[in-house]
Amino acid sequence: MCLISGITLAQRAIFAGNDYTGCEINAPMAMLGDFINGIVGPIFDATWSSLKAQYHQGLEETDLKQEQIKAHKAIAAASEAYYQNYRERHCKVKVLRRYGSGKDMGLDTIYTAVKFLSDADRRYFSTDHMEELYRQAGNRRFRVGSNERQDGLKVANAEQYLMVLGGPGVGKSTFLRKLGLESLKGAMKHEQMPVFIELKSFKSKEMSLEQAIVRELEISGFPYADSLVKSMLAEGRLLVLLDGLDEVPSSQVDNVIEQIQNFCDQHRKNRFVASCRVAAYKGGFNRFTDVTMAEFDNDQIREFVESWFSSKLDKESGTADTFWKLINQSENASAKDLAQTPLLLTFLCLVYDSSQALPTVRSTLYGDALDILLKKWAAEKRIRRDSIYQGFHADLEKVLLSEIAHDSFQKDQLFFSESEITERITTFLADTLDAPSHLDGAKVLNAIEVQQGILVERAAGVYSFSHLTLQEYLTARYISKKNLMQTLVENHLTDERWREIFLLVSGLLEEQAQDLWLLMEQQANGYLDLPKLQGLLQWLVDLSNKSDSSNQQLASRSWLLASAIAIAMTIDIDIVIASGSATATVSRSARAIARAIASARAIAIDSAIASAIAIDSAIASAIDMDIAIDIASASAIDMDIAIDIASASASANIDYNALATELEALQKQIPSGNATAQKWQNFADQLIETYLSFFKLDKSLIMFSLEEAQALENYLYSVKLIIDCKNAAVRVSRQEWEAIESRLLTPQQPPT
Repeated sequence: MCLISGITLAQRAIFAGNDYTGCEINAPMAMLGDFINGIVGPIFDATWSSLKAQYHQGLEETDLKQEQIKAHKAIAAASEAYYQNYRERHCKVKVLRRYGSGKDMGLDTIYTAVKFLSDADRRYFSTDHMEELYRQAGNRRFRVGSNERQDGLKVANAEQYLMVLGGPGVGKSTFLRKLGLESLKGAMKHEQMPVFIELKSFKSKEMSLEQAIVRELEISGFPYADSLVKSMLAEGRLLVLLDGLDEVPSSQVDNVIEQIQNFCDQHRKNRFVASCRVAAYKGGFNRFTDVTMAEFDNDQIREFVESWFSSKLDKESGTADTFWKLINQSENASAKDLAQTPLLLTFLCLVYDSSQALPTVRSTLYGDALDILLKKWAAEKRIRRDSIYQGFHADLEKVLLSEIAHDSFQKDQLFFSESEITERITTFLADTLDAPSHLDGAKVLNAIEVQQGILVERAAGVYSFSHLTLQEYLTARYISKKNLMQTLVENHLTDERWREIFLLVSGLLEEQAQDLWLLMEQQANGYLDLPKLQGLLQWLVDLSNKSDSSNQQLASRSWLLASAIAIAMTIDIDIVIASGSATATVSRSARAIARAIASARAIAIDSAIASAIAIDSAIASAIDMDIAIDIASASAIDMDIAIDIASASASANIDYNALATELEALQKQIPSGNATAQKWQNFADQLIETYLSFFKLDKSLIMFSLEEAQALENYLYSVKLIIDCKNAAVRVSRQEWEAIESRLLTPQQPPT
């Protein structure tokens, strides 16, 4: 083997052992193209006789030798250039320029291992079956059916013909580029030269795959590129990466498909990997094994986040860990839903990178995510839209999608049949004055699915929105545009499924959001139309400090209420212990009370943060944790009650020092482990009486019936939602909010 064109085993071992990631190259520059040189060089040597006959007829032998040496040097230089060109042209990621700094990121820097799914088990599921499977899964992901996942690179190593399918922005192009890079590094099973072809460039019938491959070699300076490509194809030394079958101009699709089929038949020794959006794929590639890219799971999201925030400063600051914890908080479940798609996860990372926080106005965040799918992603990739988009502009499409989202969400429907959604689109177009006459429902559905992936075919003829978050956002958009706040509040205030809708509507309404909060307050007060609950709220007002600000008073009232309800739960437990059994009514009441406690504590925390209330260390230490634990074991009173009491005392007219003294005395009276049940019951009763006395609380106010417990639960859930809606708003008038805040958790009725 010629030392110039060949690569020694020792060199290859060194090359394969180095990790050429990012911009750090650990091997000498001369070795960058050795892998390619080792493929092209021997083929050049084997074909030299025909090459010199074709290109150098009549030259003397000495001149021919010089031409051969010159060609060897050119191939070595071109091999190095090919490696560098591949990295520069195909391994730098720059997307969503509006949201980022515009800096390129190396493919190896942010690449996350791809996983493929087997979807055969859900291909013929009905809409009802899909609904049932989704609800059984109990999460926000629309993925149902088999969860078996295969490593993408392993599958690519095993299959000679591979069709990679997936929705927009899931990383199909990135995967193909990564395959080529791994091949250049000699890390793949088969020693072949990767050639990356963007099929969107096939804009006329005159273009051919072979010409496209030749052009890739010519760009790097390979001599005799035309002849070399023919020889490499004949020897089976190419890995042909065909990216974006769905991006081919519609007028050329049939031609390109036929070309690919014929090309694969003609050059069966080579390997081929193609990519296409699921919705655009019509089959016909009999040689190819079809695989579907899985949406990111938690491990992949975490891997991507750690790769994204990998700078020295990010590592020192723990940015990746902070972002990961943030996106896993319950209030960010909708953002986490978007993170399943790499494109939208990139968007979230860019947003967080710019401010080290996720926006509190989530309606803006999700609106931007929708716009990325509607138009920005296609613009980034320079995809030519089909003719349907000449009249079907983005604003009109948002109106259509909002209508579909709202109607289906109203019916608690997440999946719908193709005929159903086509009919909805057709009806919308017929009723829209400026809708182009050439549009029909089937074409619009196909365009939305293929180009944007906002609507996705989950099984044969069964569709859903790609993300529940997008359906929620579009539903909220419909409500705010149609001014349906009254209907929203009357029908869904305490329905947790609609919680995200309320938050989004609050953001979308901008300065009119307080109109929504007033409606919510009015509806919430309807749950208080019970004498006992009115009396309980009056107790809160009497005990709180009137000189505090409105948010300090709300914090105090909510802490006090959480403590009072916790005592109520303890009394219920004592009743059950005494009677030896629990009725279904008591059980339902206990669940309602438990949820009410959670809401009251959440309100208290939100209000305390807003007013910067600090829990005095003296208060915290006055109620010793050991005492609380002992008391809890004796009477089932949760230790959090002690914390609630301490916090409430910070802003209420209560002598907490007296309570601490009484608790210390009670600690000495805790029965021994072998004491009788009656002695334990007596101790629990004494403890309860201590708390009632401490709070100046009439026991009758917290002996709730099932109706009262459920009404209190609904009221506190509504109050917490009002506060959350305020936090999700674009602008909050201090004066108007303080007026609302001052009325919460009070028996006072809002003005009419």
